[in-house]
Amino acid sequence: MSHNNHVGIVGTGIYLPKTVLTAKEIAAKTKGVWTEAAVIEKLGIRQIYVPSEGDGTQEMALKAAKDALKNTAIDPLELDLIISIGEEWKEYPLTTSALYVQGEIGAVNAWGIDVQNRCSTGVSALKIAKDMMLADDTLNTVMIVGGYRNGDFVDFEDKYMSMMYNLSAGAGALILKKNHHKNLLLGSHIIADGTLARTAGVTIGGTVEPINHENLDQAYRALKLMEPEKMKNRLNEVSMNNWFMCIDQALEKSSLTRDAIDYLAILHIKRSGHKGMLEALGLAETQTIYLENYGHIGQIDQILSLHLALQQEKVKEGSVVCMIAAGIGYVWGASIIRWGEHHD
Repeated sequence: MSHNNHVGIVGTGIYLPKTVLTAKEIAAKTKGVWTEAAVIEKLGIRQIYVPSEGDGTQEMALKAAKDALKNTAIDPLELDLIISIGEEWKEYPLTTSALYVQGEIGAVNAWGIDVQNRCSTGVSALKIAKDMMLADDTLNTVMIVGGYRNGDFVDFEDKYMSMMYNLSAGAGALILKKNHHKNLLLGSHIIADGTLARTAGVTIGGTVEPINHENLDQAYRALKLMEPEKMKNRLNEVSMNNWFMCIDQALEKSSLTRDAIDYLAILHIKRSGHKGMLEALGLAETQTIYLENYGHIGQIDQILSLHLALQQEKVKEGSVVCMIAAGIGYVWGASIIRWGEHHD
């Protein structure tokens, strides 16, 4: 890697709502199907965040963007591009979230674009941003930012939806700089399985079934597993293999192997899956942060995990960080970061 063709992470920003829903409250919402103990032990949720008044997807993203600017001392005028990883469920449909942030922070020299890969958008955006930065001489500083509150659509009485009881709310931002000489973003790898493209999603409110007076009470509980058996069986068959393929390929692109991983920035999944992943990678529980006090903030999880790991000094000079994500549709991704000073 020559002196002038790398991309580094300058820093992160986070916004979390003030209101939480506890495991006990989640259990109550399932009308006794899940106990508090099972929500904590099996699903691995102690609490999730729920949006308060004003906690729209774009507004939360703006707060995370401001936090990142404050944490990094980057001037908004330095930004060349803003990539929004925020969800499509936002204040106003058909508005561009990246441009909302751009306008509000006064990043007048930046253009913006929204990208969407469900809960894998963060890792996908890291790859997109790095590839763009290395291909375009004019892109030197890029912000990846987004908010998430898909939990608004969860019906806690739908027995198939327990895998999404962890959907939480919040926002994250990450700033990348070309030739930053530290915190290098190395290889990424992404795999998709489009046979699962419509196995999960919001069934009401699109062009197929617009919201009307008859389905109104269902519309905001319409995040469903449309084909639960197909999705479950296929994921059981391919999910772990695809994750390991992404991790191994991202490591190979980084000229590293699994034993190099010091910290795993992993999305929130059920407790047994989390432990299984650590065991398979030969990592100790101290080498990650299980997001049981945060829930699953979609594509923000990896930024949040890195943010917390830096605060808790689980990531320090020389640490190799592996970020992993998965998104319905279905997509798996991994990115490798080497924290600390870069020596040629």
